[in-house]
Amino acid sequence: MTARVQTQSGTVFVVDDEEVLRDALSWLLRSRRLLPRAYASADEFWAAIEQHEVRPDSPACLLLDMRMPGMNGMALFERLIERGWLEVLPVLFLTGHADVATAVMAVKRGAFDFVEKPFSDNALVDRVVEALGRSEQALARLSERDGLRRHLAELTERELEVMRLVIAGRANKQIADELDISVRTVEVHRARVFDKMDVKSAIELANVLRGARLD
Repeated sequence: MTARVQTQSGTVFVVDDEEVLRDALSWLLRSRRLLPRAYASADEFWAAIEQHEVRPDSPACLLLDMRMPGMNGMALFERLIERGWLEVLPVLFLTGHADVATAVMAVKRGAFDFVEKPFSDNALVDRVVEALGRSEQALARLSERDGLRRHLAELTERELEVMRLVIAGRANKQIADELDISVRTVEVHRARVFDKMDVKSAIELANVLRGARLD
């Protein structure tokens, strides 16, 4: 995301073609100690993404109007799906009554929620805060996966072989026999694996690998 004043809560992107509503939402969000960034159209917001002014690298969510001139909200939503951003940038649709059925369909496709106009300020802010929390959790998971990938990249081929047998429950003697190396060599590789993966036991190692759900 572009250079900005950091807040503890994250950034709320507001995309709506009505200037009055953009201003009102921005005022509401600032009054609740949230940081708004407003765009007059989906095209403008997408251009900011294309120019790398908006990036999924800190907690954020998107308040997105359903109907706008040019690219509409659903078209932008589909592009965010293609980029794989819904996990880190939860989308809350702002809808009129006629758009509710479409908004429900969007929720089934991964949108965080929809808010029907006119909306309750308190209810809207509550959902925004929840969306920001989900974004923060998603970014933490991605960071954990990236860290694990870096750790795995540090392992030698032999250490990877030993690691696979360790998490399969093999004892050092069994690993030594299977790889045709000494027990002492297994112990050395096992210790290096634990050190590089920053774990203390085979159970912890297995849990880390399982929890990261690497593709």
